[in-house]
Amino acid sequence: MFVDSYDVIFTGNKQDILEKFFALDADAVFSAEGFCWPDASLENKYPESDGKKYLNSGGFVGFAPAIHKIATHVAIQDEDDDQLFYTKIYLDPSLRESLRIRLDNKSTIFQNLNGAVGDVSISEDAYPKVKNTAYGTEPIVIHGNGPSKVALNSLANYLAGAWKNGEGCLVCEDRITLGTDTVSTRMPQVTVGIFIEEATPFFDEFLDHFIELDYPKEKISLFIHRGVDYHNERLRQFVENGAASYAKLEMTSTDDLLEWKARERALEVCLLDACDFYLNLDSRVHLTNRKVLQHLIAKDRNFIAPLVMRTGQAWSNFWGALTSEGFYARSHDYMEIVKGEKKGIWNVPYIGEVYLIKASVFSKKPLSYVNGALDPDMALCKNLRERGIFMYVDNMEDFGFLINSEHFDTSKKHPDFYEIYNNQFAWALRYIHKEYKDIFSNHTGVLRQPCHDVFWFPLASPTFCTHLIEIMENHGGWSDGTNSDPRLAGGYENVPTRDIHMKQVGLEPQWLFFLREYVRPVQEHVFTGYYHDPPKAIMNFVVRYRPDEQPSLKPHHDASTYTLNLALNQAGKDFTGGGSHFIRQNCSVTSSPSGWGLLHPGRLTHYHEGLTTTSGTRYIMVSFVDP
Repeated sequence: MFVDSYDVIFTGNKQDILEKFFALDADAVFSAEGFCWPDASLENKYPESDGKKYLNSGGFVGFAPAIHKIATHVAIQDEDDDQLFYTKIYLDPSLRESLRIRLDNKSTIFQNLNGAVGDVSISEDAYPKVKNTAYGTEPIVIHGNGPSKVALNSLANYLAGAWKNGEGCLVCEDRITLGTDTVSTRMPQVTVGIFIEEATPFFDEFLDHFIELDYPKEKISLFIHRGVDYHNERLRQFVENGAASYAKLEMTSTDDLLEWKARERALEVCLLDACDFYLNLDSRVHLTNRKVLQHLIAKDRNFIAPLVMRTGQAWSNFWGALTSEGFYARSHDYMEIVKGEKKGIWNVPYIGEVYLIKASVFSKKPLSYVNGALDPDMALCKNLRERGIFMYVDNMEDFGFLINSEHFDTSKKHPDFYEIYNNQFAWALRYIHKEYKDIFSNHTGVLRQPCHDVFWFPLASPTFCTHLIEIMENHGGWSDGTNSDPRLAGGYENVPTRDIHMKQVGLEPQWLFFLREYVRPVQEHVFTGYYHDPPKAIMNFVVRYRPDEQPSLKPHHDASTYTLNLALNQAGKDFTGGGSHFIRQNCSVTSSPSGWGLLHPGRLTHYHEGLTTTSGTRYIMVSFVDP
């Protein structure tokens, strides 16, 4: 038996092969494919077949005397094509008959994948095999001939004992044991290349997550490349306050090096520092798993990446398959991998943004981030594929998440505040009160009822409150507090306040999303039986109370089913006085902590007034929900 080497997987043993060979009743069996190569002019000389009709020399099996006669039929030179040599013998009817040669045209033994990837699937056996669905066979020799090697690598995640249904990955155990002492001198030396190629939402948290990695900083060298200046101040703070803890720091910018050259320079720096590993980290990647470096190093792969995704989306840092042009295609198991329904270490054709490379991969032959017009990550991965270096993505643990920077508008004041749609997870980590989730756990003191049917609870973080106030003051278009209000459909406000509507600062869609995601669950929790999704609100505004402007608000009903009143700054610190007095209940709520919300019925039962602010400035956010 002969097979090609680096692009072949066996899924059975010699007894399986012999059994299938004998059933084919031939002295020599060659694998078959759907393309006539290398001489397409010979196509019409092939006998008709109800399967794949063209010979492929990447796999054949037969009795030794028959193979010897075929191989020595005529002389062949080193530079001659072996497939053409065997093809000419097969196409000679007399030789084909006398030597009893046949093609495995239904993939009984040999499965050539080129042009036939759609014919195969993974079986559901305990140890998966390849099924040829076109012919109902289970081939044993799987050959990734031609451009089908990406498909072969994908199948290899399951074949030859790599996977067992019911148990999962059988080859994903740690191959290297690292010491548990994070200051151990035995820990490998790692160079980290941090690339900030665009203005990126939640960059502060990106740096914080990196700084908090549980890996000895004296074993980490840093290379930072700035493609934009937007984050320079935060980087300056990082350099002044923490960079000295690392073994080395080199910082450069697009003024010095273009992105592709900077990425190659990072690898050079790694080798100059006698590194063991290189970690690429783009600013869109938040590594929240503090042990991620130890985890990846222990897996001992030449190129491995932690799986990270945009939260709530199927967008990740890897591709499971490629189109014929080399661009994104979804593999058969992509959704199972990103959803965590299958856990393992996956051989994939493309990885970007975050990955760990062994220094030995590029110490003798440098890696290049250039390949035609491809972007640097795509170019690197294509070059790796051409060098036969496998790339793996690991989803064995939760490692972090990806930021979506596509619509980040840095012209706005606090642009991160506007990112609730595109980056909800990161947005909530920064802007939702740390005790918000305890509302639904009945933790004592988290959900209060200071007045009948008036509920008081933590909702927004201090940063939320500060940023919203600063957005409003930066806009500066406070209403004059009179009944005349051109912003309203009728132009008249019955109970006017000095305010700015969320619509005026471009935040109304985001605020309605906030009401749906974070206020509606509380409303349903406290007002049992009332359900309206999504909540509607056409009046969403920040009110400013000052003794010299508008210190208070007369008694009124709100035009709402229920009202949210969110305190944005701190009583007793930023202002004195203020609060809400519910007249029918003869009950007041004062000194509301910053970020705490009041939820109360609007139209009928809760006639109320705004108490006088006696000094300072009081800010509140108000929504009339379901008017």
